Amino acid sequence: MKPIPSPRSHPRLFRWMAVLLATVVSLGVCFASYGNVDAAIRKNRIERLNARIENVYTTEYQTMADDKLRQAESASKATEDNIFMAENPYGTNTTSLVVYFTTDDEVSVSYTVHADGYADFTRDAYQKSQYSKTHEFQLLGLVPDVTNTITLTLTDANGGTRTKTITRKGPSKLGSEEVQLERTVTADDGEDLGDGLYTILGNDSDEQDFMFYYDTNGVLRGEIPVLYYRSHRLLFDDNGLMWFSASTHHMVGMNRLGKLEKILDLGSSYILHHDYAMDDDDNIVLLATELDRSDNAVQDQVIKLDTTTGSVTRLLDFGEMFADYKASTTHAGTDESDSTAKNRWDWLHCNTIQLLDDGSALFSARETSTIIKINDLEGVPTLDYMIGEPSVWDGTKEASAFLDKDGDFSDTGGQHSITYVADDSLPDGQYYLYMFDNNYGTALTRPDFDWSVIDGISTEFSSDTARSQYRRYLVDENAGTYTEVASFNVPYSPYVSSAQELGNGNILVDSGMQGLFGQYSSDGSLVTQYRMSLSSSYIYRVYSYDFSGFYFA
Repeated sequence: MKPIPSPRSHPRLFRWMAVLLATVVSLGVCFASYGNVDAAIRKNRIERLNARIENVYTTEYQTMADDKLRQAESASKATEDNIFMAENPYGTNTTSLVVYFTTDDEVSVSYTVHADGYADFTRDAYQKSQYSKTHEFQLLGLVPDVTNTITLTLTDANGGTRTKTITRKGPSKLGSEEVQLERTVTADDGEDLGDGLYTILGNDSDEQDFMFYYDTNGVLRGEIPVLYYRSHRLLFDDNGLMWFSASTHHMVGMNRLGKLEKILDLGSSYILHHDYAMDDDDNIVLLATELDRSDNAVQDQVIKLDTTTGSVTRLLDFGEMFADYKASTTHAGTDESDSTAKNRWDWLHCNTIQLLDDGSALFSARETSTIIKINDLEGVPTLDYMIGEPSVWDGTKEASAFLDKDGDFSDTGGQHSITYVADDSLPDGQYYLYMFDNNYGTALTRPDFDWSVIDGISTEFSSDTARSQYRRYLVDENAGTYTEVASFNVPYSPYVSSAQELGNGNILVDSGMQGLFGQYSSDGSLVTQYRMSLSSSYIYRVYSYDFSGFYFA
């Protein structure tokens, strides 16, 4: 056998090997370059989209868009035979249309959106008067990037009807969300799932953030871009505006056509987190973090935003009210509304607020697994009572403020989405309170606390056997007691998540860290369930809104 020649002894072979090596290196660099180019293109697209949405959330843009829409409507001379439609004129709902036309007679308007391969979407359009000759409304429900057939049904006061049909391609969505959600459990035929739209509040991402509407068939019916962070719930005032958070700094009021009538900045002293509620004066009370604190405490303030003037005032500093307890905790935690923040002291972590008619308020504190009742929140706030495991507060005067548990059931672990329910059938001094009980015992600021004192609680962040729960309490303030009147297991989510009792008698539950939400019957039977791909870690909340008197009649 001849020896293999060396490159040194055969120059031509050396050149061939050099060419081969250069080709391999070149291909590697090429593939790496393609990856870098893809990343750069994606980054550039996100930055351009972010800048576009930042522009949308300005008074100048909204005024310009409104002027443009009014001019176009006036020039259109639209009738029922020549209907004017503007695609997302205010930049606030990607797949929506503003519809405008006149009729010779007074009629109401309903519409159906049909797209092959998807369930139909039918709603009665909102009008200031049920029957009118001038019609202007926001039409929801177009399916992106496919042909949509829109059928408008005009109904006069005598019940006579006529229809108009328009075909147009649905606008492209801006986000990466599914158009059709996976239905892991499909409801039985004829099952009443209600007419609400599932509103996805916080499928948080590192890119552009949105709020989404899905119908009960799991079809995307609205994509509302926000500046960043998330919206936490929707509030409806007496002036026809829908309010939601558009960032940690911004609360906005949107009208029925999608115009942002109010864009309010909380200023340089506070950022919002987790929740807010509307008081009787249409002002907004928010959970907040005070910025530039010397102790770096977070998520322990309550502020009020005057929706008329935009002014912000502090209502309550929990750190002052519970100073002894706060001082007993370890300086630890993160600021969930500011991922870049360091050395934070998250000793309470309020995640829900409920305002009551008498001026009091209920708060859910995740870090202590406690529900807190505060009297006269907007006046001189004082502690009324607490609900939960009292030993968390041992050694403080607040330990004696707990209501007594009436019955054999475990207390909550890191509960979210508490909801107050007044019931006329109950005596004065009693009410219902329901929640998503994460059933997770942990507190970075109480590293030595033994959470096993709560029977059945999980101390594992990830577990195949742990379960969270929907829970409903009857609270008797007269007797100083609370008792569990309903509960059932749901998929485990150690953080975030929500529960909502619906008008059809079902309970909507979002197990946020699993990307699962669905409707359960009152006995805990799963009626229908949907899965949504997570942009990062979780879906913060899912609430259902019927939008009656806003988008729909």
